[in-house]
Amino acid sequence: MTKRTEEILLAEPKLDTGEETIAELMKKILLRLGEDPEREGLKGTPARYEKALRFLTSGYGQDPAKILNGAMFSVCYDEMVVVKDIELFSLCEHHLLPFIGRCHVGYIPTKKVVGLSKIARLVNLYARRLQIQERLTSQIARAIHEHISPEGVGVVIEARHLCMVMRGVEKQHSEAVTSAMLGSFRDNKQTRDEFLSLIHKRKT
Repeated sequence: MTKRTEEILLAEPKLDTGEETIAELMKKILLRLGEDPEREGLKGTPARYEKALRFLTSGYGQDPAKILNGAMFSVCYDEMVVVKDIELFSLCEHHLLPFIGRCHVGYIPTKKVVGLSKIARLVNLYARRLQIQERLTSQIARAIHEHISPEGVGVVIEARHLCMVMRGVEKQHSEAVTSAMLGSFRDNKQTRDEFLSLIHKRKT
């Protein structure tokens, strides 16, 4: 830390932490890193950081029931429904670094189906929270199981974690794969194998 940075920190008024905005706290972090938050390139960074962080954690203010229950349709269909390659972006709660990947969701309806876009919205809802991949996978599966009441549901997430790529072991091409199987997807090997085959089938 430079002498100038120390002077700025000491000169700053001590605010009640509960009253400080994320932008104000980010400004202090920049100072602690030895940066000058008033220089041209960083002057708007604290405010931009707060806006970005609030967007990336906007899932806390959303209700999965409102997303799914508003798009339920009675259909005579009892075969597997699969939505695959849903783009996924989330923040690892351990280092607040992104993990990026794809989510595949499948379920077998009983009496009702849900609008396909709502499944992608549900993935976003849980991804836009501080997460670990294992919990994210389970939350998506359980929400579908609870609100749609299907015969079974399966969720698979494949993601690259920047905390592994940028720091620590620095493995550039590693990928984590997690799955959550409920109902017939867990109990019936044929159902589970069909789902896994469908999500890994690529276009020719």
